[in-house]
Amino acid sequence: MATLNSTLGGFAHPDTFSSVFEEVSKANVQLNVAERLWASWYLWMQNDTLATGIMSLALHELFYFGRCIPYLIISYIPYFNKYKLQQQKIPTLKEQWDCASLVLLTHFTVELPQIWLFHPLATYFGMQYGVPFPKLSTMALQIAVFFIMEDTWHYWFHRALHYGPLYKMIHKVHHTYSAPFGLAAEYASPIEVMLLAVGTVGGPILWVSLTGDLHLVTMYVWILGRVFQAIDSHSGYDFPWSLRHFLPFWAGAAHHDTHHERFIGNYASSFRWWDYLLDTESGPEAAKRRRERRLKALKAKKAE
Repeated sequence: MATLNSTLGGFAHPDTFSSVFEEVSKANVQLNVAERLWASWYLWMQNDTLATGIMSLALHELFYFGRCIPYLIISYIPYFNKYKLQQQKIPTLKEQWDCASLVLLTHFTVELPQIWLFHPLATYFGMQYGVPFPKLSTMALQIAVFFIMEDTWHYWFHRALHYGPLYKMIHKVHHTYSAPFGLAAEYASPIEVMLLAVGTVGGPILWVSLTGDLHLVTMYVWILGRVFQAIDSHSGYDFPWSLRHFLPFWAGAAHHDTHHERFIGNYASSFRWWDYLLDTESGPEAAKRRRERRLKALKAKKAE
């Protein structure tokens, strides 16, 4: 609150959000509408941790389930079956309902405390949440770095979770569905949910602790991008317009769907390079490349 008050030059607290927005708009014509709404929300709430917590939870629920709805709809439209990666496995309505119920329970029991702790933790390390917002170029650069950091974390912890005891104790829940669908992106045990949060939130907190440069709105765009990525990679659909057809190193649904089908390999979340470099790719194409490499090595040995 002190940050916003100092930015906006002092503020008397009216009773309603609309009156707060009106006062902020009159005194800060240089701000755009989104920035005025943002400042008005914090000034009206008078509790920054609570304001961030409510906004974070609302955004997460809205965008998580909102992004899943289109996939739920197209699963009942025969036209889209040709884009389904495992066409013989269409999730039933009961499976999707059971999955959504557990995910929602996890959001309010496991993720909610983490969401509430985020504001004091991130601001302690230097995260800003005042106005104006950072430049789009700054946000784009930081979000790209966060995707790379999260992908690295995800590859190694995910690969570790496929070790026998850890798989049985932690990761087996997520593999309930061998043909995943959008809602299953966050269908996981509480421990795995917390490990996922380390990759999503830990990278930005490390970044701001080293650089002193991070804004909450950048954090929100990054998290929503990560949510969309996770849902799309679990969707079970590979469309001609899917991102991997334009960015060859992007993992996408084709990469992660194979992981669920075969229960091994393809451990990374967003990119393909870790699996490629460490020879943990899964699927027919990867198996063919391994055979060709072995055959080439045998021929070279015989030629010696």
